[in-house]
Amino acid sequence: MNLSNTGKLKIAIPSKGRLKESSVEIFEKAGYKFRVAGRNLYATCTNSDIVFIFVRADDIPVLVDKGVVDLGITGSDLIIEREANVQELLSLGFGKCRLCVAVPENYNSDNLSNFEGQNIATSFPVMAEQYFKSHGVNINCIEMNGSVEIMVDLGLAKGIVDLVETGDSLRDNNLKVFSDIGKYEATLIANSSVVDKDEVKNIKRRIEGILVARQYSMLEYNINRNNLITAEKVTPGFESPTISKLDQENWVAVKVMVKKSEIISTMEKLEKLGATAMLESEILNCRL
Repeated sequence: MNLSNTGKLKIAIPSKGRLKESSVEIFEKAGYKFRVAGRNLYATCTNSDIVFIFVRADDIPVLVDKGVVDLGITGSDLIIEREANVQELLSLGFGKCRLCVAVPENYNSDNLSNFEGQNIATSFPVMAEQYFKSHGVNINCIEMNGSVEIMVDLGLAKGIVDLVETGDSLRDNNLKVFSDIGKYEATLIANSSVVDKDEVKNIKRRIEGILVARQYSMLEYNINRNNLITAEKVTPGFESPTISKLDQENWVAVKVMVKKSEIISTMEKLEKLGATAMLESEILNCRL
């Protein structure tokens, strides 16, 4: 299939790992129907003029920058590392990581200037050099693909610059974090030539609905009108709560969006105000 002549919107998705799984999931929840089969390099959307292309995450910023594809999902760290000129449409809340300078566990200095002229092994040479130069330190950056920790163990590098999630890999190699360079996550990006297209705006709105839904639950409760004003301060909602009159005199039912992270403490506060019949419901999608 020649994808360049289809007239379809081309969206690049990471071809493997958790980024692929989460990217596929968010498009499926946004209502796009397509089938991911084995090692297929692309999948055609059956209910929209979109074709999804599966490629390496670190290639996606360049493909979007050059207009080879229209949109893509990749790590915000890779956008910087590949120096891609793209439009960042949405931070997606998954694939979170941080880029750090790591040194041997017995390293006892906290002075960055001690790295002057030293070898630093990394898969992120652009970001590593930018970080050290911003602190007035020049390093000898050794670009590597794959495990960089071994370079310190062999005495071939003073330290490394690498992504850290749990820190287990560093501990397994007797390393520790010296300093943080930045925090990053999966991001929806677009070529500047397509950002104003209606179909791109629609994709963004659909995914925004999924992201908001993941942050909130719907909370319903009954409360006496005498305590309603105080309860509304506890649960103000996204704009305002929905209030319905109950058959029981002077009582109302309230339906309101509450952040998932605050749902338990909110219910406890409402209980102290005399609220009853409290019920949390999952929000699958929304438009606000």
